[in-house]
Amino acid sequence: MKPILAITMGDPAGIGPEITVRALNHKDTYEQCRPIVIGDATVMREAVKLLGLELKVNAVDNVKDAKFEYGTIDVYDLNCIDLTTFKFGTVQEQCGNAAFQYIRKAIDLAMANEVDGTVTAPLNKEALNRAGHHFDGHTEIYATFTKTKKYAMMLADENIRVIHVSTHVPLRKACDLVKKDRIIEVTELIADACQQFGIENPRIGIAGLNPHSSENGMFGWEEAQEIIPAVEELKARGFNVDGPVPPDSIFAKAKCGKYDGCVAMYHDQGHIPLKVCAFNWNKETGKMESAKGVNITLGLPIIRVSVDHGTAFDVAGKGIASEDAMMLSIDYATRMAIYRKRKAEQNQ
Repeated sequence: MKPILAITMGDPAGIGPEITVRALNHKDTYEQCRPIVIGDATVMREAVKLLGLELKVNAVDNVKDAKFEYGTIDVYDLNCIDLTTFKFGTVQEQCGNAAFQYIRKAIDLAMANEVDGTVTAPLNKEALNRAGHHFDGHTEIYATFTKTKKYAMMLADENIRVIHVSTHVPLRKACDLVKKDRIIEVTELIADACQQFGIENPRIGIAGLNPHSSENGMFGWEEAQEIIPAVEELKARGFNVDGPVPPDSIFAKAKCGKYDGCVAMYHDQGHIPLKVCAFNWNKETGKMESAKGVNITLGLPIIRVSVDHGTAFDVAGKGIASEDAMMLSIDYATRMAIYRKRKAEQNQ
């Protein structure tokens, strides 16, 4: 079974089109899934030309018209971009609107079961808002249009998989959001996600908030009042959890395989270690050689996996962006789609 994956092109002026083309230039991609790009066929043809690849672009307006053949990129063509005013590497209102329309279409197709999962290339928040779409990013768009109330962001790269109690809020507010119920909620989400990746009994490490997990109350009270009670309840319910683990050691342990997933208390606590491991900068060339991390929105009724990097306007249109994160995103989305289909069949 090869699931159908809708891959949104992202902001057309960013590196989304070229990393998508590079990923679909790998025969392995077509051996594991049936990809269809949601975007603009004209921009995808420009990206193919930019990279000097011998790939055809098949513009369609219905998933059933896709060929799903290696060597041909199927594009669900929304025709949002005017190439006469389009330019790589710049913030443009038309590109912000285009990126939003691609996402909406991918969500609609997934909700209608026309595709088995979605993979997203990066968008630009400034362009998005200039176009009148006032969202913080992909996660909030997906939550809004799937009517999802309980959701969370999970980042992944090799052995490190991390979910967050809070994300895009001021650090002072993030401390106030460390609550027992939310910790339990996100732990349930990451444990379920790990099972979708094929890990039957995932071991989850739950980070502390304060240095040394407060050192028995010497450096804070959140561990005693919120985190430890959450850990105890999760254990009582049969979850394989450990914590609160000191924040300065939990990710080193995860990298070595001690934990299948980690719960971070706030945005940077989880993002920094993931990106240190996943992003590889070449000092000699002055270029980012690869950025492999992925971002998965958990709690949605549909699958959404994204690259964990931005539009990279500084290198967009130069043909040097790495497809590593896009390849990994496709792999995660494929595994999740296959798991969900098998589980649905078993429940019939």
